[in-house]
Amino acid sequence: MTDPFLSLIIPARNEARRLPRTLEQVADFVARQPFSVETLIVINASTDRSLGIATEFARRHPNLSVISEELPGKGRAVRKGMLAAQGSYRFFADADFSMPVDEILRFIPPVLDVPIAIASREAPGAIRYQEPAYRHFTGRVFNSLIRSLVLPTLSDTQCGFKMFRADAADALFRRQTLMGWSFDVELLYIANRMRFPIVEIPIPWTYNPESKVNIWRDSWRMFLDLLTIRRNERLGFYA
Repeated sequence: MTDPFLSLIIPARNEARRLPRTLEQVADFVARQPFSVETLIVINASTDRSLGIATEFARRHPNLSVISEELPGKGRAVRKGMLAAQGSYRFFADADFSMPVDEILRFIPPVLDVPIAIASREAPGAIRYQEPAYRHFTGRVFNSLIRSLVLPTLSDTQCGFKMFRADAADALFRRQTLMGWSFDVELLYIANRMRFPIVEIPIPWTYNPESKVNIWRDSWRMFLDLLTIRRNERLGFYA
């Protein structure tokens, strides 16, 4: 069997309520494509029925596989999926799919062929729906920290939809050290260091009030992670 053209990686922790709708959306998207797609659902540290729901769905959809990860951390789940994936292009997506699933086509050939393409809620042409003003403000504050400390040219590093060409994925995810929410900032930092071009794609994005991000707690953790990235660079971890 030849390797798939596209791999979709979806990390899911305690997503029993949202997962059925997401999996149906993904299955419909995959069925409409002229190229081969594998879907990897990475269930990590879940205490609800997420694993059972994903496993049952996989029985009815042979191009979907379920990976179980006992340890927590979104970065850990995405890394496991990316390194298990076989696709020429590998796209990871938040389980709530706050971006329309068909937008994935804008990140891959024939529309675009680059090592890394990331969804952006801030690039010209992006649209944000139903987001409270305070969430947008705190997100901009944190992005200012990211730009000042590690990634001066990117306007939105935290949107949960990113595409990596296979060569970039293999090079970057093997160097990843952060397993929590800031993992993608670290990956993009390493990508800059290794001179992989990064393209920001403006998307329509809808705020989900059930988001698991805690603005104050996670912003503090992310700030500490930025300092860790700077320290790792000084120690040569990304060489």
